[in-house]
Amino acid sequence: MLSRSVALAACAALALSPTTTAQDRITGRGFATRSAVMASNGMVATSQPLATQIGLEILRAGGSAIDAAIAANAALGLMEPTGNGIGGDLFAIVWDARTEQLYGLNASGRSPRSLSIEVFQQAGLESVPAHGPLPVSVPGCVDGWFELHGRFGTLPMEQVLAPAIRYAREGFPVSELIAHYWGLSVGLARFPGFREQMTIDGRAPEMGEIWRNENLARTLERIAQGGRDVFYRGEIAREIAAFMAANGGYLTYEDLDAHRSEWVEPVSCDYRGYELWELPPNGQGIAALQILEIMEGFDVAAMGFGSPEYVHHFVEAKKLAFEDRARFYADMDFADVPVSELISPEYAAARRALIGERAGRSYPAGNPALEEGDTIYLCTADAAGNMVSLIQSNYRGMGSGMTPTGLGFVLQDRGELFDLTPGRPNSYAPGKRPFHTIIPAFLTVDGTPLMAFGVMGGATQPQGHAQIVMNMVDFGMGVQEAGDAPRMLHTGSSQPTGERMTDGGTLHLESGIAQWETVRDLMGRGHRIEWNRGSFGGYQAIWRDPATGVYHGASESRKDGQAAGY
Repeated sequence: MLSRSVALAACAALALSPTTTAQDRITGRGFATRSAVMASNGMVATSQPLATQIGLEILRAGGSAIDAAIAANAALGLMEPTGNGIGGDLFAIVWDARTEQLYGLNASGRSPRSLSIEVFQQAGLESVPAHGPLPVSVPGCVDGWFELHGRFGTLPMEQVLAPAIRYAREGFPVSELIAHYWGLSVGLARFPGFREQMTIDGRAPEMGEIWRNENLARTLERIAQGGRDVFYRGEIAREIAAFMAANGGYLTYEDLDAHRSEWVEPVSCDYRGYELWELPPNGQGIAALQILEIMEGFDVAAMGFGSPEYVHHFVEAKKLAFEDRARFYADMDFADVPVSELISPEYAAARRALIGERAGRSYPAGNPALEEGDTIYLCTADAAGNMVSLIQSNYRGMGSGMTPTGLGFVLQDRGELFDLTPGRPNSYAPGKRPFHTIIPAFLTVDGTPLMAFGVMGGATQPQGHAQIVMNMVDFGMGVQEAGDAPRMLHTGSSQPTGERMTDGGTLHLESGIAQWETVRDLMGRGHRIEWNRGSFGGYQAIWRDPATGVYHGASESRKDGQAAGY
């Protein structure tokens, strides 16, 4: 537990922090960093301004929101390799204006078929390593691009990928936060191919330094010309397989050849008349729905933003949802996940009854009838009313460190999130998709599209999704304010990899929410408080005014990003 003297000192320091207000803005909440961006014809919001401009370039050329999302994602794989790339996986929710429907895409890859759980057992491993060849699963991103493009794209893929190829060849100045995270990843230089392709003589590029990636430019050109098959059953697939075989890996040509994305039905909950949409497992999106279903039973608006009552009840709702996350969420081809029961109001009422005035040290998983990752999130919208919510990641930092020779990208380490204890829903198996943290979100009202949004950062994401919705619905914030508002983050819950919460976990509060009276009250309820920086995610959103059709774009100050429209 945080001592009173330490808490007082921390709060005194935070009270002086310039991040607690937006200085002398005369409109909006005190914590809002800027106004929302508004435009009628199109909008793009990403975590890197040059990628945002690329998305706008594609929209202005007549591309759809889907084309713009793919172009921006390709650029981010170059410009923000600390969070994503074509060695990783992808999920998306698309509002299609023509059919007036939401479509969900799960473009996550599966574990190698030649890698059995016995390999881990024989090596004496109790968990999947974070780096190296063992956590590598099939990268699903490229197939995801072509699935989205085949269904909703309008421009040829050569034109969509051309801006990223140009920047990869000509170079671009690395932005501030990305340079910081790149510096934290240079330890991956001990793995094959990383030092030669992802560093400058063993160091990360500095802020403002020009970075080029000719290998990635050539790889993207081959994809633009040869389609998804060149990556999964052509020459790139053979090069990846040969690299892995030469370096102790298990990912094979056959694994790549067998890969297919899956179109899935998004699922939702009603929160005070608004529908929040998420994708079903193997991702963690329904945790946000479970949190909101529990919170709907409380008068959140009356509690007040940042109040001890609000923070306490939210954290306990999160703990309950995450017990189910640890117990049930897994690849639904391998596990019977009771999604409809987990997100039902009746189930939420039973779970809500477990919340008392004290912080729970542990909770059981429910009985329904039958933590740090690096990610990019982006959203786009076009003049026709199409909207895209897309998230993509290598998982931990820049991925596994395994960087196939001459290809210019790092393979993901998503397999780290398997459980190595046999017999559980998320237990490791060949050809299985691991539990996934990355989740896109979408908000509708009365069946009409309202907002594409997401919050980056491992287990932060469902907590962030729920907080964004409550910020807007319960506390009346606008799309920019909802993202800039100080966040709370609970860590230490039970995990799909097998760990169990027995001590109540830890509550982290951002500076703008951490007033001493709040901290003292929460400590009195039994919460353990710690301070940190950089774990509260990053948010992008596009809100569509139902009355006028005008788009409002938001990109918060925790990242390097930008929202822009025309």
